Order: sequence, then C-alpha cells, then structure tokens
Amino acid sequence: MYAYIKGVIKMIFPTNVVIENQGIGYLIVTPNPYVYRLEEETTIHIHHYLREDQDTLFGFSSIQARDLFIDLISVSGIGPKSALSILAVGKPTEIIFAIESQDVKYLTKFPGIGPKSAQQIILDLKGKLDKIEDTNEFMAQDEVKEALMALGYSQTEFKKIQKHLDQSLTTEQMIKQALQLLMK
Repeated sequence: MYAYIKGVIKMIFPTNVVIENQGIGYLIVTPNPYVYRLEEETTIHIHHYLREDQDTLFGFSSIQARDLFIDLISVSGIGPKSALSILAVGKPTEIIFAIESQDVKYLTKFPGIGPKSAQQIILDLKGKLDKIEDTNEFMAQDEVKEALMALGYSQTEFKKIQKHLDQSLTTEQMIKQALQLLMK
C-alpha cells in the first residue's frame, strides 16, 4: 500500500501526471493535474485502487482530499470517476460542509451527480467523516494558496511559509502576510 510519493513532476496530462521517484515514473490519476508544475518537486498523497479489471494510482495534493475520495467511493453508486469529478471542482472542506449540512443543491452541481446520488452521499457519509479541526482555517489556507499560485508562486513556496501564517487573521490579511514572508 502506498501513502504518498515524493518526486519531480515530469509530465502533465488532462487526467493525470507522471511523477518520477528514484528513476521510476509513476502515472497518477488526479482530480486537477494542472495544480502541479513541470520539474517541481512535490508530494502526492496516493490511493491505490485495485479491482479485478483495474489497477490505478489516484493522487491528491492533501491527505484530506485523499481521505474524502476514499469515503466517496465507499458510497453505493459513486465510483472513482464521479469522486474525482467532485474533487476536481470542489474543495474538500466545502464538500464535507455540504454533506454535513445536507446541501443537496451544492452536491448536484458536480458532473454526474444527480439528486439521488447526492442524497445517497449524504445518507452514507453524514456524521461519519472525520471532523475538520477548523473548517474556516482550512478554507482560508486554501484561498491563500490559490491566490499565491495565481500570482505565480509554487506549492513548495507556499508550504515553506504555511506554518508561519497567523490563523487568527482574515483571508486577505493572511494573503498579505504570506506575500511579506515570501519577500524575505
């Protein structure tokens, strides 16, 4: 069983990436391969999906996203393709919040998820997902990360300053603080 693979992104395709580790290129299916950059060293959290007719590595930028993927594919009628489409469009914290608050409308905005599937996700997962320490804290950090990446900074640069961010600040203040830390 794999937990993660740390290596250098060598190829990016519409549905997957190739990460090289110790001379081996691992083909990893990911919800949004374009969050990775070529030749950037990164860590991808892995779920090894093994079935009679399929042997696939699914990769995620966070443990939370990987764990949510595993929870989603445990729902009757939700396969890896549907779970990936949910994670490609939504943030894990928002998806968990929607499940916990029984927000069918939010869940049906994802490709391939109709009202029945949304109800099944809520029925199977409500109250069973690991509670997030502070949903707002994670959502703010995601927004800071996205803002920095839009400005051309890498995930690696964000990870270096992430632990120094003051969680009591608003998202805008955290972005300013992040930029100041990156300028040092």
